Amino acid sequence: ALWVRTHRHCDVQASELIRSQASKGNFMVDRRYTALFGACLTQFVVIGMLFSFGLLLPSLEAELGWSRTFLSTCSALAFFAMGVLAMPGGRLSDALGPRIVLACTGTLYGVGFVLMSQVTEQWHLLLIFATFVGLGLGSHDVVTLSTIARWFPRRRGTMSGVVKVGTAIGQIALPPIAALLIVSFGWRFAILTLGIAASVLLLAAALLMQRPPAPAAGTPNVLKGHSFAEARRGPSARIFWTLCAIQFLFFPTLVSLPLHLAVHGMDLGMTQTLAATLLSMIGAASIAGRLIMGALVDRIGGKMAYTICLLVLLAGLVGLILTTAHGALFAVVAIYGFGHGALFVVVSPIVAEYFGMRAHGAIFGTVLFFGTLGGSVGPILTGWVFDNFGSYSPAFITLTLSAAVALLLVRTLPQPEGLTQSD
Repeated sequence: ALWVRTHRHCDVQASELIRSQASKGNFMVDRRYTALFGACLTQFVVIGMLFSFGLLLPSLEAELGWSRTFLSTCSALAFFAMGVLAMPGGRLSDALGPRIVLACTGTLYGVGFVLMSQVTEQWHLLLIFATFVGLGLGSHDVVTLSTIARWFPRRRGTMSGVVKVGTAIGQIALPPIAALLIVSFGWRFAILTLGIAASVLLLAAALLMQRPPAPAAGTPNVLKGHSFAEARRGPSARIFWTLCAIQFLFFPTLVSLPLHLAVHGMDLGMTQTLAATLLSMIGAASIAGRLIMGALVDRIGGKMAYTICLLVLLAGLVGLILTTAHGALFAVVAIYGFGHGALFVVVSPIVAEYFGMRAHGAIFGTVLFFGTLGGSVGPILTGWVFDNFGSYSPAFITLTLSAAVALLLVRTLPQPEGLTQSD
């Protein structure tokens, strides 16, 4: 109870500090929204580019003879690197601020796609995904969401949802552009062009990012809560490890489906352009999921928000197993997309609910790491299933069961105390 009162008091102090600085002519409120735009742009480019890679699978199969298992392994390797790098990324963001971290990793992310346009050997692609792509993925979530959680201490869920709308717009806009470039100029030119644009945009986004100013002398530190060591080994350790397990179980779905969905649509008879719109449908539906659940998590708490997200995700997965008709597939993907988008919003706020902001970047980064451990298995399993069975159905069933176990674990969490109120 004491921690809850302190946490609430610090939230109020943080908001008052930002407003008081703005009233003195330092324009802190404007800087909050500048950082918000930078975070949205980072999400737009990083995830939009990642979704677009799935459209290259048929071209890489045809030109280079690489299997879907291998191509899925490349994507999985990037997500494993993302998890490994998210932990130091969160710590570096806590120590140095988001601008330096995102400027370096964002530029290198775009360079990775430029290099991808020149690959001729399998090890080329493996190296690119393990380094350049992994670096971009490793920082894009933990740095942006942790920074926005600091800028908006009383609207963490809502503003996390706004940031992740940038992801959704990237999912909508970039795959059709990539498909058009591939059809018109070939996959190598397409990915080269997109890689150059990604480096420029991510560097610009990084320059917009900054963390809130330190409190004035004599002002209590607004970043209260658990240290990283306390989260791992203290009285709340069970909550910490349960959150890690939940992320490990549901995250494979969020990684595997975007990679394989477009080619799954092509296997069902869709054109490449029409299949690309399946990815756009995920993005469009996820906007609603991100905004609605982002606002709700501030009001109903992380446990209930997690429950709703996973129930919707499970409904979409069951529909995907049962559906082959093109029209019905779009409806199922819309349901899945809502849950997909919502799940990216609730994790950062629930970490703040349970552990505060003292070591938010490090704790959040570790939870993401466990998600990417699962995420590194999901795409490989999905590609291997198709190569060996000629169907994605067994993989979809496995992903559904994994998400169901995640839902059961969510229900074992204690109710978070000290829910953050809206401004």
